This record gives sequence, structure tokens and C-alpha cells, in this order.
Amino acid sequence: MSEIHDLSEAVAKLIHDGDTVALEGFTHLIPFRAAHEIIRQGITDLTLVRMTPDLLYDQLIGVGAARKLVFSWGGSPGAGSLHRFRDAVENGWPRPLELDEHSHAGMVNRYVAGASRLPFAVLRGYRGNDIAGRTGSVAPVVCPFTGEELTAVAALNPDVTVIHAQRADRAGNIQLWGVLGVQKEAVLAADRVLVTVEELVDRLTPLPGAVTLPAWVIDAVAVVPGGAHPSYATGYSSRDNDYYRAWSEVSRDREVFGSWVEENILRTEGATVR
Repeated sequence: MSEIHDLSEAVAKLIHDGDTVALEGFTHLIPFRAAHEIIRQGITDLTLVRMTPDLLYDQLIGVGAARKLVFSWGGSPGAGSLHRFRDAVENGWPRPLELDEHSHAGMVNRYVAGASRLPFAVLRGYRGNDIAGRTGSVAPVVCPFTGEELTAVAALNPDVTVIHAQRADRAGNIQLWGVLGVQKEAVLAADRVLVTVEELVDRLTPLPGAVTLPAWVIDAVAVVPGGAHPSYATGYSSRDNDYYRAWSEVSRDREVFGSWVEENILRTEGATVR
């Protein structure tokens, strides 16, 4: 059953050096504040998992927290190329970064297999490209019923999944709504789960299209208003477009990036790009 903690306590309890960590959210509900707490605590040697790594993972990679990235498309529609990601891949700075790249469909199916506690998922995909030759988590498989050759992708079971949501009740049940990604699947696939939320309420009011995650699949809840900033939480906050626009210049230079991290993450909480 989930417990209510402050963010620093929850991160220290659930996330450890060497863990495989998925921080998921799509367009909004991206758990930036939790990622910043990982940086503040100096947690390292992580295998980071995420569909569409964006600024959040650029920051984690840039401080050297990641040894490996499992992903499907690296970049930000708002900020463009991820310069800390590129520097790690092209120059090994601040440390070499191992890559396990997939298609979006492949990543979704890997999460679904993990959530279903199956060893792999099957799809039609990875044809006409060389991705399968670059990873050990994709393999051909023959359908036992039709003889058709398909593609198997290994299940993803993170040690820890971290998401941001709008609400939790006092029992630790979680409610999120708006544009959703694979948060539900990533939560169900993980061994441990941390959810940051905008607010704690006495009762979760049903909403059309909302997803409710029961307390029994959550380990820790932290009340972190604005925990998705600079992304947003539908019904609570707006996207900080200035932050995204500024990121390209912040991240392009190693020294500028380092100064930004010192000022906006290590010395404070909930900071914005200056």
C-alpha cells in the first residue's frame, strides 16, 4: 500500500544507484521535480527508460546520472536537439552513454508485456531498418498458428517508475487525466512506484477519461504542487514555453549547463530557466 512522504524522503527510499528508472509522462505530467531530486541526491549509474526523452533526460544525462538510455525518440519538439544527450553519445561527456533504441510501438509493447508480467510482446514492426541489429531486446519469432514471422520485444520491468498526477486521496489512490501516455503500463510494470501529485484530497471525484491507479500498486506518494514544471498538469498549471525555448542555449555549452544546474537544481527547488 502507498505511503505519503515528502519528495526527498520518497526518492531516497525508492531510488538507488544502479536502478532502472522510468520517468514517464506525455506532453504534460512529466515528473521534473522528482528528477531534480534524483540529481540533488547524487543518485547515479541509472538505466533511464522513457518514450521520447526530452529536457528531463537531457538534464539527468548532463549531470552524469545515466549509464544507459532505453528510449524511442530523443529530442524535444519545443527545444529541438538535446545537446547534453548528444554530447554524451558523441563525446562520452560527462560519461559514455549506452543506448537501447526502439520504435514507439516497440516501447509501448515492452511496457505492456512488463505490466502483464509476460517475458515479451509480439508485434509487426522493426522491418526495413537496422534497429533490431543494434539491441538484444528485439528478435524474430514465428507464429505457431500461421507460420508468419513477427517481431518479439523483451518486456520492460523497471526497478522504479516515477510519474506525476493531479490528485491522490489519503489512502494513496491516484487520479490523472488529460493527455496520457504509458503511465499506467509503466506503473504496473515496475517493482516500485513513486507518484508526485498536485494535491491530496479526501475523495477522488470521478472524471470522464480519468485513470485511477489503486493504492496497492503505489509505494510512495509525494505532494508536489507544480511538480511537472516546465511541462504542465491539466487543470492545475500551464506549460512554461519560455523554459523550453531557453533550453537549447542553456544546454549547448557544458559550462553554461553546469552553472544552470548549480543555480536551478542543486541550490533550490522548483526553479525556472533564467
